[in-house]
Amino acid sequence: MPTLDTAACAGLMEALTAIGLSATQVVRQVGASGVRRKADGSPVTAADEAAETVIRDGLKRLAPALPIISEEHAAREKPENPSATSGSYFLVDPLDGTREFIAGRDEYTINIAIVSDGAPMLGIITAPALGIAWRGIVGRGAERIELAGDRNSMPTAIHARPRPKTSELIIMVSRSHLDGGTSRYVESFARAKLIQCGSSVKFCRLADGTADLYPRFAPTHDWDIAAGHAILTAAGGTVTAPDGAPLVYGTSELLIPAFVASADPIAA
Repeated sequence: MPTLDTAACAGLMEALTAIGLSATQVVRQVGASGVRRKADGSPVTAADEAAETVIRDGLKRLAPALPIISEEHAAREKPENPSATSGSYFLVDPLDGTREFIAGRDEYTINIAIVSDGAPMLGIITAPALGIAWRGIVGRGAERIELAGDRNSMPTAIHARPRPKTSELIIMVSRSHLDGGTSRYVESFARAKLIQCGSSVKFCRLADGTADLYPRFAPTHDWDIAAGHAILTAAGGTVTAPDGAPLVYGTSELLIPAFVASADPIAA
């Protein structure tokens, strides 16, 4: 399996962004139709599956040597365990925040990531209803793009902000999956403003300097956070296990047990 460095990822960025934008258009066109339940009880829509098809087809044409692990495909077929080999692979969540999508909220995203030797290196997140895309390559910075039909804005560099010394922390928490451990962690801060939000938008708010922390003390799948992990790291933040250890991607269940994302690595 080939291993991509930052230069190789940079060479793929524009084509990957185009794939993400194509999936964005498909999700807008299909809408929240064809809702059904998967074996684990979570919802899936026709838009999830249509976006996944567009993304997987685009990735196969762009980089046929790289394996692809995507949420809906993994639900149907057990993917190859990426930890069994070194190298790079794509991680895709074709529609993150399906519950928000079905409910008519704008907090849903399309996530494409490249993981290299166990760590997210590149991330692209598009938010169809918000009209925004975020992207980044670890070591090369992160950007935000305003989506406006055929006239998208030029990319604007974004940076995670230092944690405020006196004002209250802005802490992003899950709207649909707020667990007891996360609640207890948040309560340990004397001055904090909680913002509930669905999907990987939470990582992006840290990356573009509008929030400070995003903790989650419950399991989540690799594809849910890899793109956000890469973008926040590229913007100057960190994503670690609660004890500060690196996250382990590519386990047999493709699950991350818990994490804390911080805009300020010094204060994490």
